[in-house]
Amino acid sequence: MTQHNSRALSLSALTVLELSPSQMVECAAEAGYGFVGLRLLPATDHEVRHDIIGTTPLKRETLACLRDTGVKVLDVEILRLKPDTDVAAYKPMLDTVAEIGARYVLVAGNDPDEARTAEHLAQLCDLAAPLGLSPSLEPMPWTEVKDITQGARIVKAAARRNTGLIVDPIHFDRAGSSTDALRALPREYFGYVQFCDAPAERPADLDTLLYQARCERLIPGEGGLDLGGILRALPDHLPISIEVPTQRWAQTAPAVERARKLREATLAVLERTYAMT
Repeated sequence: MTQHNSRALSLSALTVLELSPSQMVECAAEAGYGFVGLRLLPATDHEVRHDIIGTTPLKRETLACLRDTGVKVLDVEILRLKPDTDVAAYKPMLDTVAEIGARYVLVAGNDPDEARTAEHLAQLCDLAAPLGLSPSLEPMPWTEVKDITQGARIVKAAARRNTGLIVDPIHFDRAGSSTDALRALPREYFGYVQFCDAPAERPADLDTLLYQARCERLIPGEGGLDLGGILRALPDHLPISIEVPTQRWAQTAPAVERARKLREATLAVLERTYAMT
């Protein structure tokens, strides 16, 4: 049985996206997290872009908050691998990631050419390796890396030790992936796991799929995803990044309150999951 209460818990940027990176660090500390995830590059054109890469006041402020709170950065978002991606252009971002002490860089695959995606991922890993970073691929059903099976093929083809896969329960479920397939993958592919819940019924259209994933996930344990099955199919020491964007809840509850409730709910799911093993 794992020591679930000693699992590292991280507050994902998407959960509290209304905050700046330095505010995210303070929120994580106040809500009882040891780790935080930061979004250094926006995921969409509509998102706020924080001026944190390079020598900036916000980076200095964020580093000061990390020092003052003792919170550490687990992962940083988001790098997209597209057909025309110039991997070398990500070097300034990777330097900043290393400076703030993160270990993992979340990567999305937005290139229909699987071989080129693997090649770009390998180049990114080579750029990241001297900095101690692990660029890790997150399959999402609306991207060109749709599920863990395809993600694993790309990671294997990239053939670098400092890469792997990020499992997010909502993407895992919506892609129709199985826990048996997850259990069969090499254990070294996994550095951390994301955590959230969602309704059991899968969306019938892309707009609903995107809206649920980006705006209205559920508190862990309050939806219909097989969170216990996913946890048991993965190594039981992985840090957990709690990623639960909730637009409606965010309108009525401050970030710290939401973060605290999500942490407590996650611990309750862990308790139930490992009581059954």
